[in-house]
Amino acid sequence: METAVTPPPDRRFAVSLFSRLRTAKGQANPFPIYAELRSRGSVVAAPWGGHLVTEFDLCDRILRSRDWLEPDARWREQQGDGTRWTAPSSREMSRTLPALNPPEHTWVRRSAGMFDRTSLQEISGTVGRTTTRLLDTLGERLRDGEADFNALVSEELPIATIGYWLGLPTADFPRLRELTHDQVFTQELLPSASQLAMSDAATAELRAYFMELVRHRRAHPGEDPVSRWIATWDTMESDQDKADEAVYFLALFVLLAALETTSTLLSTMTLLLLEHPRQWDWLTVHPDMVPGAVEESLRYDPPTHVISRVSSRDCVLGGVEIPKDHMVHLMVGAAQRDPAKHEDPELFNLHRKPAHLAFSGGIHYCLGAPLARLEAQTLLRQLVGRFPGLTLVRRPTWAPRVAFRRPLNLDVALI
Repeated sequence: METAVTPPPDRRFAVSLFSRLRTAKGQANPFPIYAELRSRGSVVAAPWGGHLVTEFDLCDRILRSRDWLEPDARWREQQGDGTRWTAPSSREMSRTLPALNPPEHTWVRRSAGMFDRTSLQEISGTVGRTTTRLLDTLGERLRDGEADFNALVSEELPIATIGYWLGLPTADFPRLRELTHDQVFTQELLPSASQLAMSDAATAELRAYFMELVRHRRAHPGEDPVSRWIATWDTMESDQDKADEAVYFLALFVLLAALETTSTLLSTMTLLLLEHPRQWDWLTVHPDMVPGAVEESLRYDPPTHVISRVSSRDCVLGGVEIPKDHMVHLMVGAAQRDPAKHEDPELFNLHRKPAHLAFSGGIHYCLGAPLARLEAQTLLRQLVGRFPGLTLVRRPTWAPRVAFRRPLNLDVALI
């Protein structure tokens, strides 16, 4: 039985740390700040309440344990009106798969039934063809000088892939991508009032879009996932309106999960390799190491830097007393550079044995992980084969976020 031994927390340190993380410099390179956070212990008090967890093994244990829950609708309601947890967008997210706890999580996840081996085989051809087309466009731009890899490739491949799978009109892709970028603010660690307002508006528009899609697919069913979800939920829910809403929440979850983090992975992976030219050159000669490069990118700078959980009972974590219903923030970006887990964690090393938490863990392990890996590996194989002379023109700027990383540009050229 773990015993509480930690001295009273120094919240002033955490306030200073997060003030720095929220600056442009901190968002561009949060890792020195994370190192300071780790130096204060494996569990550190957060300035707004709750605690920050930086040790890899502790984060891994929490993600795999049934004693730690998602901040679900019940928990969010308990936080009271006027908090970020009761904003309309937050209430909506509390009904999507990632925010559910058992038993509801169990049967909703089973109803999704996606991205098995057969599904991935069906999608792989689309991913390959789309990647080729996007890199053709990149090549044309590079002949004239520099090009924004982020805009031309990383932002386009995920929406084309998931849009094709869901059967969405290609004309809708740009707007859906914009809405996703705005909606994700409600999932941020410390969203501002203006960011929450943007997320609320985006969420409302996404609800209207996907509810109309569900109604159309009910009237005109096909062989697409939305039609299959409707058929599945009709056997699980006798109320058609409730069944349609359940399908809407699945479609919303799939879009948000497939776009934001995957586009960040594609850009960050490319950025890291171009920042480490020896690794890039080695990969152009040894493309069989592409899977290792993807996994090391996910460890070194994951798309999601923070995952939050709530304690289901009073407990002691890392020597700190944690009351029931208390939130902890797993600082994944810091934990994946924990020297107790990885030797030379600051070294970007394609030969490292994969071990990361980028796709969460336990019952909430990311359903879209196989698809994200497929897109990243397909892109990287074609990229190193077609553009071995690719080089970074300038460091990107980053979106004003802490939990969800997103480069706003990635300017490249050929040498």
